[in-house]
Amino acid sequence: MAGNVKELTDDNFDSTLTGTDKLVLVDFWATWCAPCRAIAPSVEELAGEMSDKLEVGKVDIDSNSGTAGKYGVRSIPTLILFKNGEPVDQIVGAQPKDKIAAFIEKHA
Repeated sequence: MAGNVKELTDDNFDSTLTGTDKLVLVDFWATWCAPCRAIAPSVEELAGEMSDKLEVGKVDIDSNSGTAGKYGVRSIPTLILFKNGEPVDQIVGAQPKDKIAAFIEKHA
């Protein structure tokens, strides 16, 4: 994972969300998912570019099915945006960087 992107697990997910005042973008993905790998560079770039207002984490759904199930993740990639520890919006499927950025900005 890039320096601005945290690896989230079933064990550290809740504490990560409640431990910040920033928005938290969570990328639900899997190693075998080509669209997930396609958006990863954009997600990592946005983590750096928006670090003043955004934290970014990635959840490997194969290793952390509890968290994926809790948030109803049925397709990947799924990006869920959290504010104050609660989900406020989500997008499913590979999206261009500008669309992901706009998705974040509308809640910033």
